[in-house]
Amino acid sequence: MTVSTGAPRPARMIVAITGATGAVYGVRLLERLRALGNVETHLLVSSAGWLTLRHELGLERSDLQALADQYHSVREVGANIASGSFATTGMVIAPCSMKTLASVAHGLSDNLIARAADVTLKERRRLVMMVRETPFNLAHLRNMTAVTEMGGIVYPPLPAFYNRPESLDAMVDDTVGRVLDLFGLAPQVSTSWSGLGKDAEA
Repeated sequence: MTVSTGAPRPARMIVAITGATGAVYGVRLLERLRALGNVETHLLVSSAGWLTLRHELGLERSDLQALADQYHSVREVGANIASGSFATTGMVIAPCSMKTLASVAHGLSDNLIARAADVTLKERRRLVMMVRETPFNLAHLRNMTAVTEMGGIVYPPLPAFYNRPESLDAMVDDTVGRVLDLFGLAPQVSTSWSGLGKDAEA
């Protein structure tokens, strides 16, 4: 019988931030994962993602990299997360541009974000893509269908209003909490629906 020794290995999560609007989702996700204390995070940011982070949040590279355990350049094709032998819990692309969606849908692996997503899918691990665009054209919809058929989860960060959020931060927190729930990394932190009771009677 094999006896396990040492502390259990922490969960590993890959977080990618692309150039779509909504960089706050990726940042808040990193903050929540750091707060859990038992999740090793691997960060990827596209060149357009860095532009969006500076424009929307005023963040520089050092600010964001400090939130992750490991940072990888999107050109680092030899990174550990480029191989399926490097076990991870899964990957979130937050936000996910239509360019990145298309690259994943067609298996291009043209940078480390797309390659890591491809590895996540082929190893049957959870991939969540927080796609940001509106309105969708037919190419967007077909790419979302392709990713879904491959086992990925397409998760547009649409706010829930039934819990009457009091601020933009509350909406972001609720969405990020629901994403974390998908990975079972923490007790449910988003507001769950409890029904309308008698108010729902016709």
